[in-house]
Amino acid sequence: MSENFIKATGNKQQQYNNLLPQIAGIVEGETDLIANLANITAMLKEQFNWLWVGFYWVKENMLVLGPFQGPIACTRIQKGKGVCGTAWQQANTVIVPDVNAFPGHIACSSLSQSEIVVPIIHKGEVVGVLDVDADTVNQFDETDKLYLEQIVQLIPLP
Repeated sequence: MSENFIKATGNKQQQYNNLLPQIAGIVEGETDLIANLANITAMLKEQFNWLWVGFYWVKENMLVLGPFQGPIACTRIQKGKGVCGTAWQQANTVIVPDVNAFPGHIACSSLSQSEIVVPIIHKGEVVGVLDVDADTVNQFDETDKLYLEQIVQLIPLP
């Protein structure tokens, strides 16, 4: 396990390609879910300087806030509600270029302008989501989707 983080420069794809092996290294051999999620959020926030990066975990049929970096967040989200609840319900990544145009968007922070939510699927069930918000519109694209989906697959789950 490595606790050193080397921030990359270059285009988005180069930054992700630098980040993936570092995330794999930080979670390798670590069985504590909270520790792994906390380090992943810190690495993503540090690399991309997004407004908010964090996880919600499915508990008692709700998404419950987990480790995150950024402004204070909504604690619980219902299935099908907001971007996170929609990604959970659909079991698919949701990219929202402009949150103000997303019907039912939950504004945990008024600074959020765009969002991507990636479901974490384990044994055929969505067990959580990775939620990322930016303070600019059109921040996220298919490159983010591709790499963030790879990142959530690196999370060791029981």
